Amino acid sequence: MTKGIEDKVVLITGGSTGIGAETARLLAERGAKVAIAARRKDRLDEVVADITAIGGTARSYALDVTDKSAVQSVVAAIIADFGRLDVLINNTGLMPIRPMAEVNTNEWDQMIDVNLKGTLYGIAAVLPGFLEQGSGHIINLSSVAGIKVFAPGGTVYSGTKFAVSAISEGLRHEVGEKVRVTSIEPGAVESDLKFTTSGAAAETVLDFYKQAIPAASVARAIAFAVEQPDDVDVNAIVIRPTAQQF
Repeated sequence: MTKGIEDKVVLITGGSTGIGAETARLLAERGAKVAIAARRKDRLDEVVADITAIGGTARSYALDVTDKSAVQSVVAAIIADFGRLDVLINNTGLMPIRPMAEVNTNEWDQMIDVNLKGTLYGIAAVLPGFLEQGSGHIINLSSVAGIKVFAPGGTVYSGTKFAVSAISEGLRHEVGEKVRVTSIEPGAVESDLKFTTSGAAAETVLDFYKQAIPAASVARAIAFAVEQPDDVDVNAIVIRPTAQQF
């Protein structure tokens, strides 16, 4: 158990693999009650089984973060199941890398819907309740590509992640007296994200990710932000492989 994490109810989107799954395991180990949500319910249930096997508390919820009403319904279900919600971790994301000259507007739409709108829908679903209870913590997964444009190939992805970082900082300005806001900005991390690129760039992305750090490294950074006292708000954490220059 870890003071500052123990008994907090935490919702993690994209909780079936990678950063989301490792964060769920770590926070549950430290005493949090974890709700994990993603589209693949079977993968979520595997993570829940891992957590319950070590005596932790976790439940899974099928969720497509691009469906605004579904996000609201899952948040309501979590509050009904656990009695409250203390932390939202907006983790779901896509990263198809492709030159803009290919004009793949379908991928652009997907990134905007998942990376940006999905984050906003999560915020919209929890913020009124957090403000009413006078406490809460919103943690948004941005990227080092939200600090420096990842081009060529990652221009639109960077655009969505710059937006996530900007929204995090603006939200902190607006509600920071009651709700803590953290932007987590990872570099190359071992996860399924690297597999969301197809076509000619796929091999380049996989090669880039050979330097990736374990998802558990980011989970520890998230836990650090969560465990701080109520009067401490960790606004941003940049974490990447020591070998990564970008």
